[in-house]
Amino acid sequence: QVQLVESGGGLVQAGGFLRLSCEASGRMFSLSPMGWYRQAPGKQRELVASVSLRGSTNYVDSVKGRFTISRDNAKRTVYLQMNSLEPEDTAAYYCHAHDLVMNRDYWGQGTQVTVSS
Repeated sequence: QVQLVESGGGLVQAGGFLRLSCEASGRMFSLSPMGWYRQAPGKQRELVASVSLRGSTNYVDSVKGRFTISRDNAKRTVYLQMNSLEPEDTAAYYCHAHDLVMNRDYWGQGTQVTVSS
């Protein structure tokens, strides 16, 4: 069983930055991809960014050039550095991991990001 614990959300002004962290309990070697989803009120959950075990990354178009995802397998942690934040980035952000061995998905509890204009 893998548990994902997020931290780093909060309130920030437009143009500001935040860094989200997601620490995984247990093994990291089988978690791929790991990523961040977000869900704003009244909208569907969307994939923001993901990173594979080997470090390949993928981003939704709206955050390209502003957000950076990375993982530190030794620390069992995946990060989302969010720069130049916009009010449209306001949402609950969820950490996600797919377990290649167990073929199942895990989710964190979510952390709120609010960007004021």
